[in-house]
Amino acid sequence: MATLGEIAAAAGARLQGGDAATVITSVAPLNRAESGQLSFLIHPRYRPYLTTTRAAAVILSSADVANCPAPALVTDHPHIAYARAAALFALATESHIGVHPTAWVSPEACIAADAWIGPHCTVEAGAVIETGVVVGPNCVIGEQAVIGAGSRLVAQVTVCHRVQLGRRVLAHPGAVIGSDGFGLALDHDGRWLKVPQLGGVQIGDDVEIGANTTIDRGALEDTVIEDGVKLDNQIQVAHNVRIGAHSALAGCVGIAGSAQIGRHCMLGGGVGVAGHLEIADRVQVTGMSLVAQSITEPGAYSSGLTVEPNRLWNKISARLRRLDELFRRLAVLERKMNQNSTPPSLIPSDRD
Repeated sequence: MATLGEIAAAAGARLQGGDAATVITSVAPLNRAESGQLSFLIHPRYRPYLTTTRAAAVILSSADVANCPAPALVTDHPHIAYARAAALFALATESHIGVHPTAWVSPEACIAADAWIGPHCTVEAGAVIETGVVVGPNCVIGEQAVIGAGSRLVAQVTVCHRVQLGRRVLAHPGAVIGSDGFGLALDHDGRWLKVPQLGGVQIGDDVEIGANTTIDRGALEDTVIEDGVKLDNQIQVAHNVRIGAHSALAGCVGIAGSAQIGRHCMLGGGVGVAGHLEIADRVQVTGMSLVAQSITEPGAYSSGLTVEPNRLWNKISARLRRLDELFRRLAVLERKMNQNSTPPSLIPSDRD
């Protein structure tokens, strides 16, 4: 619980039309909020719900205040304000220190006195668990891995050997950090030979890694995720990839080996990035796009076709297959027209 005054201070918003001492118990969407709940208006799609909301208060911009029947928390940046306000209502995790009796910790591992190693965890030789770290149930920490101060591995996270996590890293269930990259060489007899993956993984500070996301170790040098990067669920980061600071990648993004992604980039869901290319800083790639060549300038990029009714899509597909033929026919017609054209008549000038 929090008062409207506390919420306004945390969100950096201005309280208009309400009592700062009013107690708020939880957060809810505009169309379902009840008395005692805080709501918010971020996307214009939900503006029709504003006039009928029963929320005790609403976070919104000054442009929407006139239509709000409840006390308002007014800000130029409602999404940021909501994120800060909602943090006041997040469930705090139960605090533990020590090692659970069912965990196995190598005597050669170094565990901070105030860290927590949860049930059925494994911590191997040479691993370093720094102060304030929480290792949830069924996690595996490999040899010589380092988990930076204040980090939290929620559950069943695998941190392989020689992986380094920075401070305040949050890894969600099922994340795998430091698995072997997909390194193979085709032998003369047609069989694949495994190329040893001798690098590691370096994760910066304040990085979040989504559920079932995989970050492969480098082949020779390290795979690097810089400070403040946010990775959604089920993302594949291949060996020797580098992701610049404060970039955000949505679910099911796939990044092939040795790709370099700049700082403050945003990749939508399902984006594919080919290997050995570079993406500049401050690039946005919309969902389901394929990045097949380097991007050297900041801005928004898209590829692919949006969904259409099936009958229309069949027509579009058929026409796409004929594009090359139509282009060739057009080129032939242009050549014939150029060959048949006659030079224009000379027009006498006044000087002649």
